[in-house]
Amino acid sequence: MSDYATLLARISAPAATGREVRDPATGEVIAAVQKNTVEDLEAAIAAAKAAQPAWEALGHAKRSELLNAVADRIEAESEPLAQLLSREQGKPLNGPNARFEVGACVGWLRATAATQLEPEVVVDDGQMKAELHYRAIGVVGAIGPWNWPLMIGIWQIAPALRMGNTVVVKPSGFTTLSVLAMVSIMNEVLPAGVLTVVAGDRVVGSLLASHPDIDKVMFTGSTATGREIIKSSADNLARLTLELGGNDAGIVLPGADPAAIAGDLFWGAFINTGQTCAALKRLYVHDSIYEQVIEELKAVTATMPMGNGLDEKNVLGPLQNKAQFDIVAGLVEDSKKRGGRIITGGSPATELGELFYPITLVADLHDGDPLVDEEQFGPALPIIRYTDVEDAIASANGLDVGLGASVWSSDLDEARKVALRLEAGTVWINKHGTVHPMMPFGGVKSSGYGLEFGVEGLKALGVPQVISS
Repeated sequence: MSDYATLLARISAPAATGREVRDPATGEVIAAVQKNTVEDLEAAIAAAKAAQPAWEALGHAKRSELLNAVADRIEAESEPLAQLLSREQGKPLNGPNARFEVGACVGWLRATAATQLEPEVVVDDGQMKAELHYRAIGVVGAIGPWNWPLMIGIWQIAPALRMGNTVVVKPSGFTTLSVLAMVSIMNEVLPAGVLTVVAGDRVVGSLLASHPDIDKVMFTGSTATGREIIKSSADNLARLTLELGGNDAGIVLPGADPAAIAGDLFWGAFINTGQTCAALKRLYVHDSIYEQVIEELKAVTATMPMGNGLDEKNVLGPLQNKAQFDIVAGLVEDSKKRGGRIITGGSPATELGELFYPITLVADLHDGDPLVDEEQFGPALPIIRYTDVEDAIASANGLDVGLGASVWSSDLDEARKVALRLEAGTVWINKHGTVHPMMPFGGVKSSGYGLEFGVEGLKALGVPQVISS
């Protein structure tokens, strides 16, 4: 087992040759990260292509055995890995944050290894028998985000490896150290060339998507970047799974219990300090309980400490980078000018550090206000009053995104009726953002396409082949 310093030393670059990485909570330099080049990417793809046939030939059982061994190694190194993640990304160790994320990596690896994908008999009429099988695609390019760099990384890596593909990972420049550390641990178990990280810039990322030897691209990030990846991958016809931006709506129906749902509403919106693709980002509340929901959310917010992630008492951290901080601050300032009522927060928490923004609840906003219509990706939640459920459904469906949505009610039958009318890949009832390794996950409209997780996620990392006799 490594300690934090040993793990960091394994993946850091000499200061004179690398790019400085700073702790978003303190501004302190953590380490330097290597600057990979196009030549490094070419070498990684060549190694992955060479290693792929032997990796596929191991078969599902052996690959699953190795994924379980990888999970064991990550679990053994979970504390130093969580500390590094907290320092680089900013999320606290406790709450649904750094330790939770590393634990989710372990759980997802084991679930992926255990998921069965048997050949499916599609015709058996006495004259013909046809079976649907799935073979490995080849080399997968995995381009990850900075908000959940390890967990989303595993969401891409684990099913790709399980299906016999090899993987070249391009992490976000904001959270490269954490991914380098996790992959270095994984590669203590995996054969050489099967899994490689290339820590490059946008040029490297673009080439990964367009490279003729990349057979599939998995990307989690902004819709704008997703569109560029689609263009880059056109010439090589790489298969794509794109989990893009969202602006998830929640609808609180009349008759809901504000006190009972407030805690889940809070974490639905503010897990990872709001920096989550499928977080609750706009909340529509019926007029009859509007003020009660606001007061209950305010009360929950007051119990949630924010600060340096290494402080064990904190459950909320800073924004990860200045660009995201500026987006959140700008949207909140705009909401004030439009008549938004600030319930909590509303201005930077400079006493905590440069990138801290407090949990901000903004009431009395409307569709069309930027904080409602634009993805804030941070700790600011617009709350919109409605009187007719039909209007709330129309508002929830009114934007060109559809990653997730939620319905909150004491009447499950009514909630399900509303849920079935919402245009989103996942609709939760009385919760928001909960994922499960066997529950397919993906978006509609400009939130992307393709499914991850479970049997459908494995199929998405394979090439269908029909065997007919």
